[in-house]
Order: sequence, then structure tokens, then C-alpha cells
Amino acid sequence: MRRFVVVASATLALAPLPAFAQDPARMDAVVREDAENGDFMGAVLVARDGDILFDKGYGSANLEWNIPNDGATKFRLGSVTKQFTAVAILLLQERGKLTLDAPVKTYLPDAPGIWDKVTVRHLLTHSSGIPNFTNFPDYGTTKTLPATHASLIARFRDKPLEFAPGAKFAYSNSGYVLLSAIVEKLSGQSYAAFVAENLFKPLGMADTGYDVHAAILPRRASGYSPGPKGPVNADYIDMSIPQGAGALYSTTRDLLKWQRGLYGGTLLKPATLAAFRTPYKDGYALGVGVQSAGGVTTIEHGGGIEGFNTSLAYDPDRKITVVVLGNLNGPGPGKLSKSLMTLARGGTVTLTSERKAATVAPDQLDQYEGVYELAPTFAITMRVKDGKLMTQATGQQELELFAESKDRFFLKVVDAQVEFTRDASGKVTGLILHQGGRSMPAPRK
Repeated sequence: MRRFVVVASATLALAPLPAFAQDPARMDAVVREDAENGDFMGAVLVARDGDILFDKGYGSANLEWNIPNDGATKFRLGSVTKQFTAVAILLLQERGKLTLDAPVKTYLPDAPGIWDKVTVRHLLTHSSGIPNFTNFPDYGTTKTLPATHASLIARFRDKPLEFAPGAKFAYSNSGYVLLSAIVEKLSGQSYAAFVAENLFKPLGMADTGYDVHAAILPRRASGYSPGPKGPVNADYIDMSIPQGAGALYSTTRDLLKWQRGLYGGTLLKPATLAAFRTPYKDGYALGVGVQSAGGVTTIEHGGGIEGFNTSLAYDPDRKITVVVLGNLNGPGPGKLSKSLMTLARGGTVTLTSERKAATVAPDQLDQYEGVYELAPTFAITMRVKDGKLMTQATGQQELELFAESKDRFFLKVVDAQVEFTRDASGKVTGLILHQGGRSMPAPRK
């Protein structure tokens, strides 16, 4: 379900390329607001190339023992893992072991016939059409059971494709499970051993690896989920399930080593690195998302797994790394990643607590009433109640909007803003929801 959630909305004012903001106090204030509101717990790091600008932990790695988070705390990465899997595949390609545009059946001969046109590239770019097994109705019960590659693949191998391979983008963890199997088949090693030997060891990433529940792992964070009265211990997931789609753990400091080594050319040849970061469909490249707008490029991927949400972002022009690792489920890491990147680039971030409400006459609010459609099954309804403009998203509670300027309003309980749009005659015809660094238009029905 889509929600008005606490996510970033930054006012971006970039300085010229050579100039950078290096205000750790402001970065701390941005993170601390979410931490104090109970929306974030974890560790963050911001660096420009090898210079660390900000490195701090918030809340507890273990609430029962009140052990604080810091840059050496190990967090499960969730889908940030996917870029490691993609680089492993690219290394195998450089070694002549595979070709990205070869059918999956070339390397997994027992693949079903419906996958005949599915290539390795399709798996990497979420364009295979293979259904995402983590969306299956029984996933909540099967995620606790140990699995092998064969038993896990059996869960989705006989399902029909959702679309023709290469036709569109649809996020699928199933594809990255298959990529894990290909890594093992072609290397003769377990996935965990291959990435440890070929990725982590060359970069000195001693605090990164494949997480195993039974292993004694020093400084591993416990994972939590929000509860009615505060955090609760997160659901259990057997770590044989996520595999190369989300099973790795790391620290903020180790992930800086990863960024510097990967984008510095230590692991991949220049042409391969260029392919790694080239979008295929919907801004998704090989295990990472790539967004370019206004001369600014961000390479980023988020992650979510029981008890953990994460974000790893990189500005290749300014060599800025932002790492946000959280051990409390929620949108906080994604929000903070965007805000911290904005600050590191020299921009400004306005916190929800800093927004000032303007006075608008109640009779001026009537023009905004109506239903605004963000998607076929998701709309935002505006109505005036007791002289206040109220908003309600599909399936959610009603919230008050506060005027900031003409046609611009904000919510206080959620970091999101609404900008109303007009036609040539001045009639309100739609709105733009600014949330999470995105601007989402919604026409008035």
C-alpha cells in the first residue's frame, strides 16, 4: 500500500561543482530529527572520495543491552546486496565464463522452456518477466524455512512469465536468486566464498560477508520493526532465502571502501564499469538505479529485509558517497540518503519542524477541494473541514495540510508537500506530491 510516509523532501540549491558543504552539524540535525521521532535507528556516513565528512551512529545496535550503533556495527544490507551480485557476474564475464546476452539456459541447463528467451542481462535489470517469489502469498510462512538453490528456484520456475523478456521493468528477487546460482555454477564456489575472495578481500572489507543466523558475528546489529508502543524484534527469516538478492551484511565504513574500490576501477575494467552503471529500463542499470537530472547523477540502491532498511548512494562527478544503514524497518534510510546527498552537494534541506505555516482565508481553500488521481487505484482527496484543508490518501487517515505559500502546502506529521497546479484560466487542475525526492503529478478528476 502506498502511503504518505516520512521521507525526504529537499530544497535543492546546488553550488558550482568544485564547492561542497561540509557542515556535519547540519547533517547531524537532519538525522537526529528522524532518530528522535523514532523513525530511524542505525549508522550513517558521508564522504567525498576518501575524506569522511560525517560518520555517526544513532540508537542501539541491541535495544535489550543498550549497545549503541556506530560505523563498525554490522547491518544486514537487504537489496543493496544486488550490486555485489552484479559485479560478481561482470567479473565472470571479464574472465570469459559467460556473456550477458546469452540465455540463462546456457548456464542453468535445467531451466524451464518458458525461460528460453530470458538472458543474464534480463535477470540483472529486472526485465526477465520471471515472477518475484517474495510477493507470493505463502512467502510469509516459507521465508523461515531453509532452502537450497534448487528448492528456492522450484518455488517460481513453473510460474508463467509476467511479460515477454526485455519488454519492461518489474523488480524481481527471483532473478537475483538465479544469478546467485549462476555464480556458483561457473565459479565452482559457493556464492559467499566467491564474493568474499573476489570482492571483499581485494578491497580490505573485513567486516562484510554473507550473513548466517547461526554464526557468532561480533558487532552484528539486531533488527527491529515498528510496534504500537515502540520497536519490537523483527520477524525471523532464514538467510538461505535472500541469497544474492539480499543476504549480505556490512558496515558504513566498509561500504565506503566498496564505493572507492568499485568506482575507482579496482575491480572492473573501464568498459565493464561503464556498462554496470548504464540504465537499461526505468533508470535501472546492473544492480543499481541511476538517476540523472539537471546535470546531477546519482547511483543508488536501497535495501529492505526483516529488521533492516538501507541505502547506498554515489555521485560519480563529485565522488560523494552516502551510506545509511538502519536496524529499524521503515523509510528513514531512503529519506536520509537523499537529504544527506543534497547537503553534501552544497544544497539545503528544510526539516518538517522548520516549515512555517501561512494564514489562508477559509473561503480561499474551497478551490482545492476534489479528488486527485496518483494511480488508477490510489488517489488523494482534498476537502475543507472546519476552515482547514484536509487531505486523505486511499486507505489512510485524514490529515491537515498547512499553507506555505500560494498553492503550496505541507503536512506536519509527514515530510511531504503538495503543490497545486492551474490551467491558463487559473483553475486548479491537479497537484504535484513532493515526497522522498520525487515529484509525482496527480490530475484532478
